[in-house]
Amino acid sequence: MDRVGMDRRELAGFLRSRRDRVRPDEAGFAAGGRRQTPGLRREEVALLAGISVDYYIRMEQGRGPRPSAQVLAALGRALRLTGDETGYLLGFAAPPPAPAAAEVPANVLRLLDRLDGVPAMVINVCYDVLAWNRMLTALIGDLAQAPPERRNTLRWLFGGPLDGAKLELARRCVADLRASGRYPGDPAVRAIVAELSAASPEFAGMWAAREIEVQRTITKRAVHPVAGELELDCEILPVPGGGEHRVVLYTAAPGSASDRGLQKLRGT
Repeated sequence: MDRVGMDRRELAGFLRSRRDRVRPDEAGFAAGGRRQTPGLRREEVALLAGISVDYYIRMEQGRGPRPSAQVLAALGRALRLTGDETGYLLGFAAPPPAPAAAEVPANVLRLLDRLDGVPAMVINVCYDVLAWNRMLTALIGDLAQAPPERRNTLRWLFGGPLDGAKLELARRCVADLRASGRYPGDPAVRAIVAELSAASPEFAGMWAAREIEVQRTITKRAVHPVAGELELDCEILPVPGGGEHRVVLYTAAPGSASDRGLQKLRGT
């Protein structure tokens, strides 16, 4: 972080990664000739964004003043960013957020209790599971039996072999963690990134790729000893007034076999 609270190295790395991703012909430039990069040249990005080449070069080198939201929005268009990527980029124009609160607000805990037919839990930006309801215990087991440091989705994902659906879920969770914009300013985020980067080459590779994708809905499939085969939509919802906390709900299509399986769990 510099004296104005901006991580210039992170911004520089993100811009370079996205510039390399855009093919010249996609942006209206000739693809021929000698190119030292598979993507756009720096001067091409500057031209598309309507800024000086020197200004853009300084940003990629981690120098210069904090860019304005207008400049970053123009770069987002030039680099053909997704909505989530643009939101992440615009975060560099604002002061870094304060560290996330650890306590789950009382109103969120009451919400969990009232969801007696839906497995639900509360997670923070680091994917720590902070609270859960009875239906979640019926679905995945009693998290109270695990030490607090093990109640973490990222540690669970990267603590064993990654293949198939688990590999894709891991990629999406890492992209979501990066999308929060809390690295490296938030000590808790910085700590888990350092821990998993050292322990898991897969995590280190995914983190270095700088993928950005806010998670909203994930489909999960599992076989439960009571409920049988389940196909559940995992909805990840921000909590109004809940800071960085999110509620994760597991639902099934009404009348489906998975819905009937959840009803069985409700009776256990």
